Amino acid sequence: MVEIKKTLLSGVLEIFPKVFEDERGYFFESFRLDWLEKEGINETWVQDNQSYSQKGTVRGLHFQREPHAQAKLVRVIKGKVLDVVVDLRKGSNTFGSHYSTILDSEQHNLLYIPTGFAHGFSVIEDAIFVYKCSNYYNKNSEGGIIWNDKNLQIDWMVKNPIISGKDKNWQNLEEFKATSEGGL
Repeated sequence: MVEIKKTLLSGVLEIFPKVFEDERGYFFESFRLDWLEKEGINETWVQDNQSYSQKGTVRGLHFQREPHAQAKLVRVIKGKVLDVVVDLRKGSNTFGSHYSTILDSEQHNLLYIPTGFAHGFSVIEDAIFVYKCSNYYNKNSEGGIIWNDKNLQIDWMVKNPIISGKDKNWQNLEEFKATSEGGL
C-alpha cells in the first residue's frame, strides 16, 4: 500500500511507500508505475540521475523548456534535503507559488513534479539524491530561476549555502515571466 498526498500545487504529488522493517533492516517498493497511473499520470521515464551533495548545498531552481520539458520523480537514498518546486506554468492560478517538503532516507518519500515547474533542493544532511526524468536533458533547453529570489520567499533551511556559479546567475521570477511571455 502506498500513500499519495496531493499538494496545493496542482499535479505535484508526495508519495509515501509502505516500508516493511524487521531486525534485518527494511524493504520497500521505491517505484511502481501503477501508483502514478492511478493518479492519471502516464509518463515514460527515459533517464535516471543521481547526485551527491554536501550539507549546505543548494541546487536549483532548474527547468527544461519544450520540447525537452521534463517531469521528475525525485527521492533521497541517503541523507536529507529540503525539496522545492515553483509553478512556472503559463496561465496557472498558482504561477510563482512554491511547495517544499523534506525528502529523506528515513521516510523514503518521493515527490512527483510535472512539467512546467522549476525544481531545486537544499541539503540538510549530506545526501544522495536520485530522480527519474520523462525526457532527456538538453543543454539548449535548460533554464532556471535564481534560488534566493526575494519574491519567492523560500526558506532553504541552510546558512552560508554552497551554490554553483550557474545557479547564482539565473534570472528572477519577474524577469523569467517577461522573457518567457508569461511562463512555460
